[in-house]
Amino acid sequence: MPDLQQHIILVTGATSGIGQVTATELARMGAHVVILARNEAKARATQQQIRAAAGHDRVDVLLADLADQGQVRRAAAEFNARYPRLDVLVNNAGLIFGAQRQLSPDGHELGLATNHLGPFLLTALLFDKLRASPAARVVNLASMAYRVAKPDLTDIESEKSYGAMRVYGNTKLYNIMFTQELARRLRAHGIAHITTNAVHPGVVATSFGDSAGGWLGKLTALARPFMISVEKGAETSIFLASAPEVAAVSGGFFDKKKAVPVKSGFNTPEHARQLWQLSEQLTGVSFLS
Repeated sequence: MPDLQQHIILVTGATSGIGQVTATELARMGAHVVILARNEAKARATQQQIRAAAGHDRVDVLLADLADQGQVRRAAAEFNARYPRLDVLVNNAGLIFGAQRQLSPDGHELGLATNHLGPFLLTALLFDKLRASPAARVVNLASMAYRVAKPDLTDIESEKSYGAMRVYGNTKLYNIMFTQELARRLRAHGIAHITTNAVHPGVVATSFGDSAGGWLGKLTALARPFMISVEKGAETSIFLASAPEVAAVSGGFFDKKKAVPVKSGFNTPEHARQLWQLSEQLTGVSFLS
């Protein structure tokens, strides 16, 4: 088990499922863990549970809904004021939404806002703290669901064509493309001490699909007994956040602790650059440009 006594780690979506297990295990390795969550009551309860499991009190809470860019900016400003650096950022939070297209407080399609724009903005706003670390890592939770993606960057908000599973697949592909483009830009800027990798956690038995409702929520509930445990699902995130053997690996997509190819014709360097530029426009940040 790596010793993370000197590490400050931020985990989003850490009040349940894979995020909670990831935060707990990293805290047990000695890390100072900050959990970012939407619900204060759940966050405080989780904070106490992680402290008890880790045997230390260095577990803090930041509150923000990743779909709300104002809240993300406020939480990032709070982190930047309170902590000297960020050694590991685990962009874990992600949801699948229902049959009807919904909008975020900023007017963006809710799945795009939650699963891609929020993590992109958070990473950008915390980038100086990542640079302040002697060796920083960014871990982005993606999914093999990218295989059902049918992205169209001219309709990134899904105004012409919306489907819950399609949006989820698109955003998971965007998570992978963001990771790969971030790795490319870090190399281009000569920044070798920050690495980034994406994760497929497996098909995990969490409450994740409940937000979809309708037939998708029912299907998820029926399939849950056949899914892997959250502990198993969190293993690769924990591995990428802490293992010495992947300290210099960047731009990979990992499944079961092994790098695997991304099989998508859409995943080209040109599309990744276009996605980055669109993400900057939609969040109002300029980041490694």
